[in-house]
Amino acid sequence: MVRKVSLRVGLLFLFLLAAGTRASAQDKVELYGGYSFFHLENSPGASNLNGFILSGQYKFASWFGGVGEVGGDYGGGSSVTTFLVGPQVSFPARISPFAHILIGGAHYNQPGFGDTSFATSLGFGIDAKIAPAFKWRIIEGDYVTTRFGGGVQNNARISTGIVFRF
Repeated sequence: MVRKVSLRVGLLFLFLLAAGTRASAQDKVELYGGYSFFHLENSPGASNLNGFILSGQYKFASWFGGVGEVGGDYGGGSSVTTFLVGPQVSFPARISPFAHILIGGAHYNQPGFGDTSFATSLGFGIDAKIAPAFKWRIIEGDYVTTRFGGGVQNNARISTGIVFRF
């Protein structure tokens, strides 16, 4: 149930972002979708989760933009959904490194327990242009901090996928 809701929210977010842009805003919008691996530091141990990541970026300049991101990761009966926003800087080139700082929320769910908390993400990555309108996000790595159940979790997320530019 949570997976379907997360996917629908993510798709709605990307649709609204795309619909709100003008046709004259050439290469100012980037939409990213891909696979996500999330290492959750929950007590008393850790969980490895797999899922998706969807994000949209509006570029105010060739090197600076605003990002909105939704991620959903699942495994072993538990799930983590993140919804984050913030600035991103990038080096505009054929091989383009980037970094971002995102803030927002996260929701954790497992049988018998669920919690929503404040979340932050410090991330970096590398995009490679493969066609005029497409880039491959070779890697995106994020250090995601959550605060489920009154404690602080220091998590890692790695993702890869396709970026569509228009």
